[in-house]
Amino acid sequence: MAAFRKVFADTTPLQTPAFRRLWQAGIVTIIGAQLTVFAVPAQIYAITQDSGMVGLAGLFGLVPLVVFGLWGGALADHFDRRKLLMMTTTGLIVTSGIFWIQAALELNNVWLLLGVFALQQAFFAINSPTRQAVLPRILPEEQLPAANALSMTVTAAGGIAGPVVGAALLPALGFSWLYLVDTVTLTATFYAVIKLPALPVLNRQGSPGLKSVVEGIKYLSWHKILLVSFLVDIIAMIFGMPRALFPEMAHVTFGGPVSGGMELGLLNVGLGVGAVLGGLFSGWVSRIRRQGIAVIACVLCWGAAMAAMGVAVELARIWVLAMLIAAFAALVVGGAADMASAAFRQAILLSAADDSVRGRLQGVFIVVVVGGPRIADVLHGYASTLFGPAWTTLGGGLLVIVLTLLVAWLIPQFTRYQVAPQASEPTAPTGEPK
Repeated sequence: MAAFRKVFADTTPLQTPAFRRLWQAGIVTIIGAQLTVFAVPAQIYAITQDSGMVGLAGLFGLVPLVVFGLWGGALADHFDRRKLLMMTTTGLIVTSGIFWIQAALELNNVWLLLGVFALQQAFFAINSPTRQAVLPRILPEEQLPAANALSMTVTAAGGIAGPVVGAALLPALGFSWLYLVDTVTLTATFYAVIKLPALPVLNRQGSPGLKSVVEGIKYLSWHKILLVSFLVDIIAMIFGMPRALFPEMAHVTFGGPVSGGMELGLLNVGLGVGAVLGGLFSGWVSRIRRQGIAVIACVLCWGAAMAAMGVAVELARIWVLAMLIAAFAALVVGGAADMASAAFRQAILLSAADDSVRGRLQGVFIVVVVGGPRIADVLHGYASTLFGPAWTTLGGGLLVIVLTLLVAWLIPQFTRYQVAPQASEPTAPTGEPK
């Protein structure tokens, strides 16, 4: 049994009642949330028959995520985080309920859909950094990597299962039932939030305005450990995320139909499958003290996996099926490496930052997570017109490796960063704020 515990995900954080309730609620709510993510663009297309309007949903979602992600972090550093989670979770339930009502009444108003979607993303952008900033107050520092891995595994699994379940249920039940499931499942998260202890911000400073946001960014700019944790993720995502090329690869390289098919499906789920497997076998992350070098190693593995995918795409002209499997395997490896990197980076962000700025830094984290892949879509799409998808992907992976090594060399403090050793007799977790 001890050997299994070392290999499989470390479930020690689940012994803390507060985290266990949040994690268990996440299992059901992530499926519901993914049903809405699946249903909104599908309903917009059903109403308009216009892919341009579907693409507009991305803009309506991105703007509030960026704006309220930054401001939401400032709010999380000013107000009691339990109360803020209660308010934003209520907002998520209400907006999901509006989705349900408009679909049940068959209003078929695309602007109503887009407006409610933007409002929901604003609530999510405030809720997410607040929820992450709570973890160091309810868990010991040494359990943060394991807690992050557990949460990310659920998120990745939901990202795979949600669209599959949505595609299966939509023809039989329609849009309204998908939205209703999301509305109902969100009540599980609301219950978990209610059961949290009071979580006032320690050493609260200033007011949650623009000045507070700027102060959070300034804090990040001089804190080299935190700054590098963001920088290497930006490098990995901008130069090493070729998802915009998946449709072209699936059709032109691997011979799939223009509309998608099995080839595109494999490419789209590869990273998610890797993240889930990486989470299931993440028992090792809790034993790593040198988290800085661990992040560098994970990002290098990500870059190598993307470079290997580029090689597979190039060789597909000789062995199509074998290289499709190889490309999928490279994505799985990359997804597992990205999951581990994110778990360590979140642990560093939560433990190295002062409690008074954790919310704002989590807001910046959301902007990086959301913005990086979207910048990558633009860069990879343009580069592919010049060099083709294979060399674009291969070159991007190699750039990730070179730039990451350069950052590690220029700022050696990050590679030397490590957490304090765990006490030999840790106190039993209670779920109360520290």
